Amino acid sequence: MKRVLSILMLSLILASCKSDQQTEKDSYIISGTAPGVHNGVRAYLKTVDNQRREIIQDTAIIRDGIFTFKGKVDVPQLWYLSINGVNGSFPLIIENEELIIRGNSEDLTKSIISGSKSNEAFTTYTKNIQELSENRHALLMRNTNIQRSNDTEEKARIAIQIKNINQQLAAFPMSFISEHPDNSFSLLILESLIGTPDSDLVAIEKQYKALDSDIITSDYGQRVSEQLNAKKTQRAQFSTVDVGKMAPNFSAPDPDGNTITLSDIKGKVTIIDFWASWCGPCRKENPNVVKVYQKYHNKGLEIINVSLDRPGHKDIWIKAIADDKLTWHHVSNLNYFNDPVAKLYHIRSIPSTYILDETGTIVAKNLRGSALEAKIAELLN
Repeated sequence: MKRVLSILMLSLILASCKSDQQTEKDSYIISGTAPGVHNGVRAYLKTVDNQRREIIQDTAIIRDGIFTFKGKVDVPQLWYLSINGVNGSFPLIIENEELIIRGNSEDLTKSIISGSKSNEAFTTYTKNIQELSENRHALLMRNTNIQRSNDTEEKARIAIQIKNINQQLAAFPMSFISEHPDNSFSLLILESLIGTPDSDLVAIEKQYKALDSDIITSDYGQRVSEQLNAKKTQRAQFSTVDVGKMAPNFSAPDPDGNTITLSDIKGKVTIIDFWASWCGPCRKENPNVVKVYQKYHNKGLEIINVSLDRPGHKDIWIKAIADDKLTWHHVSNLNYFNDPVAKLYHIRSIPSTYILDETGTIVAKNLRGSALEAKIAELLN
């Protein structure tokens, strides 16, 4: 569950703004010490974008081991303090409060912050997550070391302990929020959880509604509510191509300019394969798909490839089809990820595959290699 903390530290990237007219109530003032750091050395407050690139939000000059940041944020945000020549960086929640940082000039991660409830909660949360993660790591090491042993009882005990601590780690963020309904840091956790691919939106919404009313009605609380609602809407849209749903029908041009419609070419089993000539993983998987097609086409397998090649790359697309010996149906609007079929199926990355049964129902998604062949064999043998 280090992933939970990592997601929290890398995904809460919000916009910030500054004003020349600030008061103590609507601005942050961070007073810090950096003993032993030379005069003129720069300290930075940074964020990290989705590509993990650092973005400098504020800068201060160290004088006599002291530095000060002043600015304004619209909502609480997770930033990082770094100092030139000092190891590490120190995460902190920036909000319009007065904060005090006792910097550790040997290792910035060991710095201490005070001055706000959010940072106190953040410190507690981080400490608990780290303790659980360290305990889990120790158990995993014990589990590795005992694998060659014949002590089946000890193996079973360790397996149970690992399962229990995994459950604790998984439950900890929600548990922490329940215990801190009056803290803005709970909103930061919820926001990070909303952004995870398999987030439990029902549980997140329940926790959100259990927060104190002043947290919910704050600007940040409303912002998190909007993100939650947007995620729910997105999930509802994506559910149209979930396993068990009827595959949306579509029509698109083949390499000769003729229109092919999914409903006209479906077999007992149909694979819709989204790919492109420029996609390395797609091209690497093609030999396996060829093998499956050759083995099962006579039993009723059909394949239609939807290419996300770029505009003007028709020749490249056709060459890739020939080079990889893809002797089935092909369509493309040559419009990259803006292809209307890709949008219909909410394609965000390729390769991406859908397996349909003879009724057109989606029975599996995104299978490759032996898993793909096993599924086709299950449906046709």
